[in-house]
Amino acid sequence: MGTGLAPIMIDVADYLARIGYSGPTDPTAANLRTLHCAHLWAVPFENLDIHLGRKITVDEAAILNKVVNLRRGGFCYELNGAFAALLRALGFQVTLLSARVARANGDEGPEFDHLTLRVDLEEPWLADVGFGESFLEPLRLEAERDQLDSTGSYRLRAQGQRLRMEKSIPDDRWKPQYSFSLQPRRLEEFAGMCSYHQTSPDSSFTQNRICSRATRDGRITLSDMKLITTIKGEREERSLASEEEWNSVLREHFGILL
Repeated sequence: MGTGLAPIMIDVADYLARIGYSGPTDPTAANLRTLHCAHLWAVPFENLDIHLGRKITVDEAAILNKVVNLRRGGFCYELNGAFAALLRALGFQVTLLSARVARANGDEGPEFDHLTLRVDLEEPWLADVGFGESFLEPLRLEAERDQLDSTGSYRLRAQGQRLRMEKSIPDDRWKPQYSFSLQPRRLEEFAGMCSYHQTSPDSSFTQNRICSRATRDGRITLSDMKLITTIKGEREERSLASEEEWNSVLREHFGILL
């Protein structure tokens, strides 16, 4: 189940260097797993361009330039858009999927609220390097099966023609993260919601600066003027004193120079 797109011409070596990956790249489930983890460890989920007044577009060349050459991160349209381009260039069969993000009140966002990926190998997989704090390893695209990685337990629940991705939380409960259908999408179809998320006062992305990435033993997040570090489940927060310190943390922990 693909998009009909041929692999684009990208500098695969530069991209792999960007994510610190030097392993095998033939299209297998094991290699998808290691590429997925490497991407999440190296490329942060961040919305800094929105707060700098820089327009983000769903243009593949611009996204690749930002992630690979400028060594930046991005949000879902950028991160999963770039990762899809890399996977295709390596020979993986990738389909863009539209997802609707779960809200605190039990509702969901609109279609194209989130971009996630289907990768077809011997069996189909859900890959997502653009949702922030979520699964580290790709999930089997199979409903009603608990799947465990170092970040927690996840499952996909069937909802009519859709699947809902959920994460286990304390007290034996499951928290919905997003739902999606298997209808193939094109990158340009996400343009409207990409614009919304960087301009609407109702979007969480316009309300505060965020830069976050997975680490080998947890996660590190810069949320406005707070540095949040989680190591093996232990969370620490530290308030930053100035924009100068904020920029220093951004350089030290995320390799970003603005």
